[in-house]
Amino acid sequence: MTGPAGERHSLPYTANLSILFTELPLLERAQAARAAGFTKVEYWWPFDSADPSGTDVDRFARSIEEAGVQLTGLNFYAGDMAAGERGLVSWVGREAEFATSLTVAFGLAERLGCRSFNALYGNRIDGVAPSEQDDLARTHLATAAKAAEGIGAQLVLEPLSGTPAYPLKTAADAVAVLDELGLDNVRLLADLYHLAVNGDDLDTVIARYTPRTGHVQIADAPGRHQPGTGELDLEGHLEKLQAAGYAGPVGIEYKPDGSTVDSLAWLPYERRGN
Repeated sequence: MTGPAGERHSLPYTANLSILFTELPLLERAQAARAAGFTKVEYWWPFDSADPSGTDVDRFARSIEEAGVQLTGLNFYAGDMAAGERGLVSWVGREAEFATSLTVAFGLAERLGCRSFNALYGNRIDGVAPSEQDDLARTHLATAAKAAEGIGAQLVLEPLSGTPAYPLKTAADAVAVLDELGLDNVRLLADLYHLAVNGDDLDTVIARYTPRTGHVQIADAPGRHQPGTGELDLEGHLEKLQAAGYAGPVGIEYKPDGSTVDSLAWLPYERRGN
């Protein structure tokens, strides 16, 4: 399928503003993304804690509203990402933080229309049995999925690279959790960069798991920079995803090699909005 600028697919893009436009403070990035042509944006958890002040939540929401962009995705609070933490879904002892972040996230969803939430699974913890963590994860995911269902939203579960203690590394790892849950609104987040780095064959993942996929993100590999800086045929993979039935947005989640605006040369301006 050929898009309006001659690309091999016509999937819409959404700019991840926790990794793009980091030249600017977080609250200025939505406006910068809109100026660059984007009409859809997504974020990791945009606050320093699971329980931000009402003022901080309002400022974040207003930054999106005033920019005139749609919030398409949001991570639940994942702990201290800079220190290597990767989610609280399975973290025994931090249940209260997870519950608090759900309240904040779904409040933002009601205000901003976001209907997709990334529930990072969490690292394995020394001294806690993996089975205990997995039991907690199923409980947390079921609770969050029920709340999401009430507003017509989904959760997505993401395999990650670069963190040995994070147990979901392949698409099959995540889908095994989905199978145990058996909930229609908990789906796979297929980040093509993470999957490729971890050794998944992307064509096989697309052929097998597109019907289970709720969101897609991209960066080139190696390097995690913009398309064209590595070895992945990202346009080809997105074409196959669309042909297999995926119709959602594609999250642009790479570390720009150079300034963010310069790094977007691969994507024609008219393909950044919808």
